[in-house]
Amino acid sequence: MKVIVAGFSKTGTKTMQAALKELGYNVYDYMENFEFLEKEWKQICTVGGSTDLFRKMYENIDAVTDLPGCIFWDEILKAFPEAKVVLTMRENEDVWYKSFKRQMTENVAWKHKIRIMFSYTAYRFYLYSSRLCQFSFGTEFGKVNETLSKMYYRRHNANVMQNAPKDQLLVFNIKDGWNPLCKFLDQPVPGTPFPHKNKKASLTADIMNTDSIMLKMQRETTLFYCTTLMLGTVAAAMWYHYK
Repeated sequence: MKVIVAGFSKTGTKTMQAALKELGYNVYDYMENFEFLEKEWKQICTVGGSTDLFRKMYENIDAVTDLPGCIFWDEILKAFPEAKVVLTMRENEDVWYKSFKRQMTENVAWKHKIRIMFSYTAYRFYLYSSRLCQFSFGTEFGKVNETLSKMYYRRHNANVMQNAPKDQLLVFNIKDGWNPLCKFLDQPVPGTPFPHKNKKASLTADIMNTDSIMLKMQRETTLFYCTTLMLGTVAAAMWYHYK
């Protein structure tokens, strides 16, 4: 582990994932943590973890972004004390909350609720996200409490700025682009524009068409629909035949 992005969700974490990948880092973001470390995170959220567990989880990973890594940044840092910490922040908490609320609203759209009923993977993902939402924002998944959300955001940022080693910490706004980030990480500045991902909660729609876990959910949902339709058709035919 070389880089811990400790910024809260909706502070440019998907942009940071893209930027770090462009710099050559192997990055675990929200979806990778679910796909490859679901069991470990369930253990941490229910009975607790250890420095050895975090070291084992990320021993072959260069960087971590978004939930749940940002919440457990200090535990990850204990496992990898040489890692650098990047605290991504928005201009102010009102800007952050507006973006956060938009994302949460998109996450609980009816199309996603239906998927939970028909896909086992989607149900597991819902349970995983619910646990993370509870200890990250102090509220149930899909429910937004402005006062609590802003309080958790402030506390998190203050904790990182106060307790992260000063010579290993960069407080960063993605609007600042490549220069401060590359200088901090001792990396050459790429010749490409700094990426900007998940604008106006576009992430959910984007990953639905590209992420392997989301595609698996869609296949499971389609299979359920087709199986139900086939069984219904057979049942109707038998009823008509024997009535």
